[in-house]
Amino acid sequence: MRISLRNSSRAAGVATTEKRGARKGFVIVEVIVAMVLLGVAITSLAALVWSVSRSGIRTTGDAYKNAVLMQEVNRLESIPYDSVSTGSFSVSSGVYPHSRAITVTALAANVKAVKVVISPTNPKYKPDSVSFTRTLARTSKVLCKTCQ
Repeated sequence: MRISLRNSSRAAGVATTEKRGARKGFVIVEVIVAMVLLGVAITSLAALVWSVSRSGIRTTGDAYKNAVLMQEVNRLESIPYDSVSTGSFSVSSGVYPHSRAITVTALAANVKAVKVVISPTNPKYKPDSVSFTRTLARTSKVLCKTCQ
C-alpha cells in the first residue's frame, strides 16, 4: 500500500506541475487584456477632461468679456453726452488683454448710436460687441422736478 501512496502523490505532483506550466502564458494574456481595458478607460476619461477644461476656459473668457463690456457701457453712459466719441485702445496688462473699439453714429440731433466691440488677444476667447442708444437729456438739472 505504501507504494501506491507514493505513486499517487507523485502523480498528483506531476499534474500540478503540468497545470502551472500551462497557465504561464495565460497570465500574460490576462495582463495584456487588463492593460488594453485600462487604456480604453483612460482615453475616454482624458477626452472628458479635455472637454471640461475647454468649457472652463470658454466660461472664464465669457465672464471677463462681460465684465469689460459692462465696464465700458457704464463708462460711456456716465460721461457727458458731448464727450461720447469714436475711438479705440488696447489693454495689454491684467488677466484679460484685449482691444476695445468704440463707434459713435449720430442718428438725430440729440441721439447717438454707440457700439463697443471687444476683441480679446487670446484666440481661445471670442470677440463680442454691444450697442446702445445715448440721448441728450432735456435738462441739465437731473433732480429738478419742475424743469421741463
